[in-house]
Amino acid sequence: MKKIKIASILLIVMMVGFSFTTLTKITVKGSDTLVILSQKWAEVYMSKHPGTSIQVTGGGSGVGIAALINGSTDIANASRPMKSSEIEKLKQRYNTLGVEVPCAKDGISIYLNKANSVSELSIKQLGLIFSGKITNWKEVGGVDAPIKLYGRESSSGTFGFFRDNVVKGDYAASCQTLPGTAAIVNAVKKDKYAIGYGGAAYAEGVKDCKVKKDDKSTAYAPTAETIKNKTYPISRYLYMYLKSKPTGETKAFIDWILSPEGQKVVVETGYFPVR
Repeated sequence: MKKIKIASILLIVMMVGFSFTTLTKITVKGSDTLVILSQKWAEVYMSKHPGTSIQVTGGGSGVGIAALINGSTDIANASRPMKSSEIEKLKQRYNTLGVEVPCAKDGISIYLNKANSVSELSIKQLGLIFSGKITNWKEVGGVDAPIKLYGRESSSGTFGFFRDNVVKGDYAASCQTLPGTAAIVNAVKKDKYAIGYGGAAYAEGVKDCKVKKDDKSTAYAPTAETIKNKTYPISRYLYMYLKSKPTGETKAFIDWILSPEGQKVVVETGYFPVR
């Protein structure tokens, strides 16, 4: 009887050990803009594929790409294309140029406090504000009060995209950098005279400032329609990067993300479909 019990325990241990060894693990790291969406993708996918474990962490696009290069993540999330220097490092280490997968679209929202009387700004005005050349709300039609700037840290792809396409130069020294988009939204929510930027999906408790290309253009808020027809002027693709062509469960996960079901999650989470 004792031998039977021991044999049964050993069998259970072997079965548990087997279940652990057959669990497929996929790691995803990078863009904070993509964290909310990637976590939702992982949650839905794992519910349908219990043999797969997907770990999602943020840190910024640069952090994710660095992790891909050093081999500590399977997928790097990025809100910007890989730099030529990063591709070269990948090539030197793995003899590959990597694989780029556009997985969603995003509109960079301009967050304003709900009590702010300003409701629209041009690209030029935004550039002057974040470069420190416009420092008071009265200069853009608001009240006589100093503008408080909040932005992302330099490892963020959103930081780089906004700098290159809106600021078109260096940020003002007074721009307070925060470690995530949620922190920027929280800061703007608490400060009547604050302004910040980040992914459209994060804009809760603040108002989206409408943006126009120039003084003669119509101002638009970031919506599914304005992102799709490109009338909202600050939009971009979001990417997943891999060292090489995906195989196995990683390929199945990415194929599912690009499928109608995966892109439905994109819309439900507040982002915009890739097509």
